[in-house]
Amino acid sequence: MNTLAAPSTFCYGANVHANNIRQHYLRYGGSGPALVLVPGITSPAPTWGFVGERLGGHFDTYVLDVRGRGLSEASDALDYGVDACAQDVRAFIEALGLRDVVLLGHSMGARIALRAAAGGGMPLARLLLVDPPVSGPGRRAYPSNIAWYRDSIALMQKGGDAERMRPFCPSWTQEQLQLRAEWLHTCDLRAVLESYEWFHTDDMFPDLSQVQSVPTLVMAAARGEVILDEDLDQMRTLNPGLAMTRVEEAGHMIPWDNEEGFYRACSQFLGVTI
Repeated sequence: MNTLAAPSTFCYGANVHANNIRQHYLRYGGSGPALVLVPGITSPAPTWGFVGERLGGHFDTYVLDVRGRGLSEASDALDYGVDACAQDVRAFIEALGLRDVVLLGHSMGARIALRAAAGGGMPLARLLLVDPPVSGPGRRAYPSNIAWYRDSIALMQKGGDAERMRPFCPSWTQEQLQLRAEWLHTCDLRAVLESYEWFHTDDMFPDLSQVQSVPTLVMAAARGEVILDEDLDQMRTLNPGLAMTRVEEAGHMIPWDNEEGFYRACSQFLGVTI
């Protein structure tokens, strides 16, 4: 494993027109190999800022606002399906001219990243899938109830603060709660509801067999029941080359629960001490 000297990390926000929409992103680091991070269902880019800063010490890191979240485009007519979101990622990478990209997705973002990679023809170096929901046709439901998302968004749209977020995320720090309270209102409710629906109507497993040429890590939480051991077994059957790891003492929001464990898992796969 190589230990790289970490350059000073800077951050700026920008927009790019790609796949016919405005895509907003935060960029950290500015040097080194390109890393594109696709967050989850109600996680605008700033909520991943603490991870972006750490990764930005070693990678040219781009944290996306998925369509319908944060400062990226949202509208009543926009398609929020997994294929449209995956095409956004492909178009984003192409528009910025990125090469040898490390593509990292968490939860919904992992499903989007996998679908983007499965389409082939992308300049990917590695693919990290962090606790992707394995729900789909004929499979068990995603363990988080849709009411948790709907009710918390409605509360923040009225103007909530960290204390009003606490019942939804009781184990989070004050800083984490405040950041979520600040940005959750930017999550378009239709985007969230439609994403939650395709968690259950779209099957991610066939995509795994389509990424065998890309070194891929599935990072699962030790808690939370999003990915069970039998799910990992099925993934390995479809793609024998998959790397797999579990992060102890972490639920679905892995870097929130065990930040150092998350970085260790990334480091082992990427060959860089993060």
